[in-house]
Amino acid sequence: MMRAPATDLPIVFDAVNLQVGDLVILDGVSLSLAAGAPTVLIGPNGSGKSTLIRLGMGLLAPSRGRITWGGHEDPDGARRAMVFQRPMMLRRSAAKNVAYALASRAGRRAVRPERIATLLDRVGLAHLADRPARRLSGGEQQRLALARALARDPEVLFLDEPTASLDPASTKAVEEIVRATAESGVKIVMATHDLGQARRLAGDVAFLVAGRMIEHAPAARFFSSPATPEGSAFLRGDLVL
Repeated sequence: MMRAPATDLPIVFDAVNLQVGDLVILDGVSLSLAAGAPTVLIGPNGSGKSTLIRLGMGLLAPSRGRITWGGHEDPDGARRAMVFQRPMMLRRSAAKNVAYALASRAGRRAVRPERIATLLDRVGLAHLADRPARRLSGGEQQRLALARALARDPEVLFLDEPTASLDPASTKAVEEIVRATAESGVKIVMATHDLGQARRLAGDVAFLVAGRMIEHAPAARFFSSPATPEGSAFLRGDLVL
């Protein structure tokens, strides 16, 4: 009998709290992240979006509550990858940044030139393979960060406001990569402050305020008829605390 392949999905947050000293960052958050279209996290600054992503990635442990990956309490991150708002670039070429990510994932024997070329082409940087990564524009660096993340062959890709500091053209390029990655079967979990972006990319929306999960709903339903006064106020652009 063949064993089912290992999976990190669903990632389930069960009454998760994160507290640092007297500061409660997440308060009783319950959420299930299942396979399918992107889950987009929205909410005011300080609502806990980035913290939730780091918990899901396994970079932080909850103060209380439980997180499971595919039914297991195992924070091993081999099937997960993450891109930060301002990724660090290694002091080497774009191609060698990707090669480093490949070597970290599966050892040097897995670093094949054709695999590097495929990943750079996937993010539209094939023509810049030999350029020093730190000389790339902000948008190009973010696309390179996506290529490095995809080098891990992730099942789940966490994105923490990846276009927050980018111009519209660079934002569009990143969104196209995110959309194509989701269509390839990778689960995207993305935090954004951009409601237009959330409308364009989300399959479902998780709305947080002050560390609490206020709503989790299909994107179309949330944007057309939010179920809470806080959701309605946020979509109007009102201050929500």
